[in-house]
Parts: sequence; C-alpha cells; structure tokens
Amino acid sequence: MSVTKPARARRSRTSALRADVLPAAARTLRRLRDALRKATFQRIARRWRRSLLFKTVVSTLLLVTLACAGVGAFLSHQIAGALYEERLSQFQSEATAGLNSAKENFRTTAATDREGTERLVSNTLSLLEGQGADARRLYLLTPLPDQEQNLFVSQTLGEGITAGSIPETLSASIRSIDVNADQDTIHWSPLALAHGEPGLAFGTKVTLPPDSAEYALYLIYDLDSMQQTLDDIHRILWIAGGLLLAIIGTIAWIVAKAGVGAVSDAAAVSEKLAAGELQERMVVKGEDEVARLAASFNHMAATLQDQITQLAQLSRMQQVFVSDVSHELRTPLTTVRMAAEVLYDAREGFDPISRRSTELLYHQVERFQALLADLLEISRFDAGAASPDLEPTDIFTVVREVMEATEPLALNIGSPVTIVSKETSCMVDADPRRIERILRNLVVNALEHGEGQPIEIAIGSNIDAVAVAVRDHGIGMTDDEASRVFDRFWRADPARARTTGGSGLGLSIAVEDALLHGGLLQAWGRPGDGACFRLTLPRRHGVPFSDSPVPLSPYDSGRGPRALAGPVSPAEEKTDAS
Repeated sequence: MSVTKPARARRSRTSALRADVLPAAARTLRRLRDALRKATFQRIARRWRRSLLFKTVVSTLLLVTLACAGVGAFLSHQIAGALYEERLSQFQSEATAGLNSAKENFRTTAATDREGTERLVSNTLSLLEGQGADARRLYLLTPLPDQEQNLFVSQTLGEGITAGSIPETLSASIRSIDVNADQDTIHWSPLALAHGEPGLAFGTKVTLPPDSAEYALYLIYDLDSMQQTLDDIHRILWIAGGLLLAIIGTIAWIVAKAGVGAVSDAAAVSEKLAAGELQERMVVKGEDEVARLAASFNHMAATLQDQITQLAQLSRMQQVFVSDVSHELRTPLTTVRMAAEVLYDAREGFDPISRRSTELLYHQVERFQALLADLLEISRFDAGAASPDLEPTDIFTVVREVMEATEPLALNIGSPVTIVSKETSCMVDADPRRIERILRNLVVNALEHGEGQPIEIAIGSNIDAVAVAVRDHGIGMTDDEASRVFDRFWRADPARARTTGGSGLGLSIAVEDALLHGGLLQAWGRPGDGACFRLTLPRRHGVPFSDSPVPLSPYDSGRGPRALAGPVSPAEEKTDAS
C-alpha cells in the first residue's frame, strides 16, 4: 500500500518535532538537575557556616565514620587472613592425603584393559569428591598435552569444572613434575570457579595403566561457604558500625545541644537587644555553668538597658534643649540684628573706635544668625523631621551655581576654581537646595584651606551613581583628622584664623544631607599635599550603588598623582586610604 503525500508530510513533521523537542527537554532536565544539586549543596554549606550544632554533629559523625571504617577494614583483613590461613592448612593436609592415595591406587592397580582402567578411575575419583573440611570438593583428571593419542581414559570432569578453569601457572607446575623422582609433590593455586566463586586447586601428576599415560589430577575446593562466612561477618560489622554511628550521633547531638543551645539563645537574645527590644532576657534553668552564663548575660542586658535608657533620655533632653534655645533665640536675635544693621548703616558718622565696634558687632551677629540656623537644621536631623524634596537635577548646574556664589571668596583668596570632567551633563534624583549646600560647604572649605592653590571639582557618573569630588592643594590633613573632620564643632587647628567665620557644623550638616539622599560623603588628605572631599549619590533614589565613578585619592598605590575624574574600584580606594 502506498503512502500519500499528506501522510508523509505529517510523519516528517512529527520526526522533526521529536528531533527538536526531545534534546531540548533533555537539556532542560539536566539543567534542572544541576540547579537542584547546586541548591542542595549551597543549603548544606550555608547550614555549615551558620549552625555550630550542625557543624559539631556532622564533624563528629564524619570522624566516627572514618574511625569505624578504619577499624572495620583492619578487623575484616585480620579475620579474612586468619580464616584463609586456617582453611588453607586444612585443605592442604586433606588434599595431599587424597591425591597421594589416588596416585598410589593408580600405580599399584592390576587393570590391563580399557574397562578396568575406567572402573579404577571412577572408583578412585568418587572417593575424592564430596564434602571436605567445611568446603565442597571437586576433581578434575585431564591428560597432559603430549598424551592426547591412544588414551584409555579421556578427560574426567567434576561438577562445573573444566581444564580452562585451571590457572596456567598451576598447569605448568604439574607438567614439570617428575613422577619417578617427585613422588609426593603437590602444587596449589587459587582460582575462580564457573560462576565466579572463589576456590583452591591442588594438583599433581599421575600415571594410568596399562601404558603409564601421564595425567594431571586436580582436587578443587569450593570456598563459597567461607566467602559467605566473611560476608556475614562484614554484614555484622556494617550493622554494628551503623548502630554505633547512630548512637554516637545522638550522644553528640544531645551534648552539643546542651552547650550550643545556650549560645544560640544568647545570640537570639543579643539580636533582639540590638534591634531595640531591651526587655528580652535569657531563661535561667538550674545552677550549672550554662545557668550562670544566662544569669550573667541577663545582668549585663539589664545594665545596658539602664545605661541606654539614661543616654536616650539625656539625648532627648539635649535635642529638646538645643531646639528650644534655638527657637527662643530667634526673636531677640532678630531685634539685635535690626539694631546692628541700623548702627552699621550709620557707621560713617561715628568716631574710628565706635565705627570699628559697630562693624564687629554687625559681622558677629551675622555669624551668630548662621550658627543659629545650623543648630536648627541639626535639631531637625536629630528629630528625624528632615526629608528631601527630590526632583531630576543636573549636577553640573548645581556646581556652576556654587562656583558663582563662591566666586568673590575665590577672587579674594586667589584660588582659581575649575571643573574637571569628560561629561557635560549628569542627571540625578536629588534635592537641589541640599546638594547646593553640601557643595558650597566643600568649596568654601577647600578655599579656606587651599593656601591660594587651584581648586578642582571633578564630576563623573556611571550606570548607578553620580559623584562630585572637590580637591585642594593646601595644608592637607592626616588620616586621623580625615576620620574626625565630619564631627560637630571639630577643627583641626582651633588657633588658625578663618576667613569666613563658619559655625563648625557645615560638614556635619553636609553628611546628614548626603545620607538623606542615600549617598556618601568621604574625605581624604595628606599633610602638605591637600585634601579631597567626595560626594557620591545614587542616580535613582533608593537604588544602591557599589562603586563611585570618581576616585577619592589622587594617588594610585604610590605611583604618583593621577586624573581625578577617572573611575575607581573599592580595592584602589582601600589602598589610597592607607
């Protein structure tokens, strides 16, 4: 019957579908299997890292398993060796007696024809076959290679035994025997029987009447019963090892649980205390070391709770005091400022001493007002009331506004301020007012300590972050000073005169503004080589970043200055900080 074209087309499409789908399904299954295996390994590794109880029990079980395996292998080897030597001695004695007896019967027989010879062989060999010393015995009588012609008795086989089962080394040893000189020579060798059972073969050379034809006579012992005995011993060892492993594992779990349980409870309570649940305590049971540890831990937690409560109350009182004082000072300060402005505007009509006093009063009132504004801002940060007004902002626009605002100070000091960047625009989600305040503080600080040297503002970006670094070449600072420069009211040199008369809170407020955006404000310095302050902001608010696109230090592993606007890795940043 012929196949139609549509049927052939369907069959072809089915074959093509199988050829495409089946390998793809197999690959998918392999990937799933690999993923499952990897996930299982990762869970075990995570449990090993995080659980001391799991690590202790598994380590104990592994060590006990190795010990049991070593002891079991030693015992098995010793038992097998002793049992084999004992059976070999018994078999050798028994086989020697049986083979010599058969050899004597063949030598002293009066048979002269085929029938008599066959009867002699059958009767003699039947005495050899049977049950020997705890093992079944088999025989094999086979003519030697040069005795193949005119034999009365051909090859006589026991159950499942052939001449091919005999090892060649044993056959060669039998052929080399001189029946006239070596009357009682017996050779032996291990061998494998028909179904792979272990055995021992003992053999010698005999002659059969009437023409003294030479034959190899073998007496073979089946060692399967001995192997079964060894298997039973191994099975008992495995069962005993498994029971010992289970018992020791249980003991290890109980003992480890008693010790590690207290550590786990302490860790859990410590995490809750760190999370602010200061009322959490460990359960004290008994009077042993673990109970004393729990009692000591609870005493420590209670002491910490009292101290933290006192510090929190003191901090709240301090914040309330700063906030209240700042607010209360605004009204009298406004009055004083208005009076100072009136006096300042009329200073030209005063005598020189009064005019100088009026100018000092006016400037100090302005400084006092700036300090009061900073204190109010700090109090808002401490109270958690500050929040940024985020909008898409071009960081270049903010930087240029800061440069314009600080241009009079830069001209007065004589430090040119320049932008170093390969880009022309960097958009970021930010509060322009707060970012402008951060950068103005950094630029003013650089101008104050730049010793009239040029100031560079480096701007860079990557896929996750935008960074601005302000670099001066002035007096610089040490690593200790760089770690404290953001503290409130801290100054590296309190005796040094300041041009702008800041409040000492500018960098502290800048750090709070940076954290409010989810960013970082960092400092680097080297005495005599200037300092660098870097602001790093995430491009999208709430999206974390890993690397800053602008280096913090202008040095790369001690190889000299480098471009300030290139990318930097965390490893380089760590090297620079050191």
